[in-house]
Amino acid sequence: MTIFSKIVAGEIPSYKCAESDKFYAFLDISPLAKGHTLVIPKREVDYIFDMEDDEIAEFQVFAKRVAVALKKAFPCRKVAQVVLGLEVPHAHIHLIPMQSEADVDFRKEHLKLEPEEMKAIAERILAEF
Repeated sequence: MTIFSKIVAGEIPSYKCAESDKFYAFLDISPLAKGHTLVIPKREVDYIFDMEDDEIAEFQVFAKRVAVALKKAFPCRKVAQVVLGLEVPHAHIHLIPMQSEADVDFRKEHLKLEPEEMKAIAERILAEF
């Protein structure tokens, strides 16, 4: 069971931003920007391109809805969608509010936010979803 599956199962706490019957979105605990959100399928699947065509289409539509809510909650030029897939063996999309490409550099120092601020950020996104 992956760490993301444990989050979906409620075994590990998360800062929920959005949820459907098939997908879940929550704040990255080591964000590049305020609002940096991870979108995952609830079903455990390692690689995004191992998903069935209809499932990946639904996944992208869900991610789009989260991105729209994220942009309303945290105005930005664009919301970046990044798929890396090496750090956790569970398909996921990073949604990151950005003003420039430099905002999506994973090598830069990540933010360290207090739990109260993380909770408030998640609530802002969830309110727009």
